[in-house]
Amino acid sequence: MSAVPASPRNLGFAGLLPQLACLAAAWVGPPEWRWSALAIGWAYAALIFSFLGGLWWGLAAGSPDEARRAPGWLWLASVTPSLLALATFAPWVFGATWPGQSLYVLGAGILVSFLVDARLVTIRPTWWMTLRVPLSLGLGGATILLGVAAQMAG
Repeated sequence: MSAVPASPRNLGFAGLLPQLACLAAAWVGPPEWRWSALAIGWAYAALIFSFLGGLWWGLAAGSPDEARRAPGWLWLASVTPSLLALATFAPWVFGATWPGQSLYVLGAGILVSFLVDARLVTIRPTWWMTLRVPLSLGLGGATILLGVAAQMAG
């Protein structure tokens, strides 16, 4: 972790705090906080997942030379998180049960998102995976645990 520059490392791990706060509020906070914690946790996960897609788009756009050209599939992969996040909002809009299943989908997507980064060896910083793996596991895991809290709340 020492190879990761201080700013991305510190800000990245600080980025786990909002989801951890939502998790604490949903699991051990007063019952009247639960719904807000779940909704905010869903929104934060959707926002960060979309942000990851933006990072991938930026990496693809910033790799113009032949030696470090982004793979063609990265353009599609970079818009997928935003579209998936939007799809997880649909149950709430149409009156179905929400946000339990949506939190599971977002959490799973975030958990595996580092697999995209792993394939970008030629266009990402050398320290990238050292940071991305724990952040993906942390945010994805916390989001899935929020889904469990939603299911338990009924």
